[in-house]
Amino acid sequence: MIKLSVKTGDQVMVIAGKNKGKKGKILQTFPKLSRVVVEGVNISKRHLKSRRTGDAGQKVEFPMPIHVSNVKLIETQS
Repeated sequence: MIKLSVKTGDQVMVIAGKNKGKKGKILQTFPKLSRVVVEGVNISKRHLKSRRTGDAGQKVEFPMPIHVSNVKLIETQS
């Protein structure tokens, strides 16, 4: 298992990629993939069909994981 320098709840800043400069809290970590999910960063949209005829579908936005090397630790969780 790979040891990450950050953990869930830490405050981080993105230092590379399209979201460079954004700050957020780590929501989830994936040590085997060396990736983290940061709140408000790398937002992706998923289009969902309606379950019944006549209902409208919806667009769901959720954060996707980014590589741990693209984040810098600002503040640790107390």
